[in-house]
Amino acid sequence: MYAIIKTGGKQYRAEAGSKLRVEKLEANPGDTVEFDALMLGGEKTVIGSPTVPGAKVVAEVVEHGKGKKVVVAKFKAKIHYRRKRGHRQPYTEIVVKEIRA
Repeated sequence: MYAIIKTGGKQYRAEAGSKLRVEKLEANPGDTVEFDALMLGGEKTVIGSPTVPGAKVVAEVVEHGKGKKVVVAKFKAKIHYRRKRGHRQPYTEIVVKEIRA
């Protein structure tokens, strides 16, 4: 069984035991977080509008971190304009414990 969850403006496919890197959550490592299921899949598919009633995905926060560096370079010809800036997006790694349907 799997579920589609939404967090941080993105949707993720979650299965029991799977690790996900989601947008940063305000939770400490070891905390338990719950997400509403937008869709349940498996033998029978259930699509919510917008969520499936009574369906929750329970996950545990493993760690917080930063993603790989993305370099943003700006350049304009003939006027000696060059800018270089880096960005590392923060994330939270979670492990899905169970899917309550």
